[in-house]
Amino acid sequence: MMRASSQALTGALLVVVYTGFIASADGITKLLAGGYAPAQLYALSGAMVAGLCVLSCSLAARGTVPKRLVLLRSLRTDCRWAMGLRSAATVLAAVCFFYAFRLLPFAEVFVFIGLMPLLAGLMSGPILGERVRLVTWIALAAGCAGVICVFPGGVAALSGGHGVALAASFLGTLSITLSRYIGRHESNVLAQVFYPNLALCLCMLPALPFVWQPMPVSDVLWAMSYAVALFGARWLLVAALRLLPSYAVTPLMNLQFVWMVAIGALIFGEAVRPEAWAGAAAIMASGLYLVFDQFGMGRTMLGRSGVPQTDP
Repeated sequence: MMRASSQALTGALLVVVYTGFIASADGITKLLAGGYAPAQLYALSGAMVAGLCVLSCSLAARGTVPKRLVLLRSLRTDCRWAMGLRSAATVLAAVCFFYAFRLLPFAEVFVFIGLMPLLAGLMSGPILGERVRLVTWIALAAGCAGVICVFPGGVAALSGGHGVALAASFLGTLSITLSRYIGRHESNVLAQVFYPNLALCLCMLPALPFVWQPMPVSDVLWAMSYAVALFGARWLLVAALRLLPSYAVTPLMNLQFVWMVAIGALIFGEAVRPEAWAGAAAIMASGLYLVFDQFGMGRTMLGRSGVPQTDP
């Protein structure tokens, strides 16, 4: 299988695994959102995820190479302004998603997550200089039509919670798009996980003394599980964004709808209407098309360059 197609397949598989991790993290967020302020959850989880990054760097140190040197190499970034902007967007998106999960049913938040592919397509031009072709816009439009099907109660049902969810999706898409921008200039995947979570922790620490609530052992374990799931999800997403364009990654992220429905039904007792399943199917189909479109582009580019093509 040619290299471009292998990259597309690997990137797609990474995103599929990512959806399982991030949906689990979202489920824990909703579970804890009713009893704690966002500052408490994110100060703890941000510190834990940043600590896991440092631990991973330490474990990667081999032979006579000092651990401090390995740490500096793994966490060094040459895209400081982009990393700073990505970190700020990540912090704001995390807070918005926290309140969105508190104010809305689990499946309703997915409606706005489903808008992220269109937002990614809009941002990919000015930020990444990527040319989004007409067929891609058609696929994105089909995905948005699916979002409309999922939306419960029509436009009349809009509330403040929906506005918060929309802001969360915009900021989350900005963070993802900047991640792909950074990935073009450097290969330090852990740096893209470390700095946003460090920023999340540092931004929440000043508010922590005013909102702290004692946590039973069970909730501490949930917070630790959240941190582990988030660490795995963000690492996988950054790796996937180095292999696929952001507008192809974000539709695949909508596969987390299946995870969210399962978690919402099993843990929170939330039911999903038949039209929501139909809308989700349209969203997922548009995402799969964009991934297969990447296979086709890879074959075309390799064919023009004179490299022999082989069937996958």
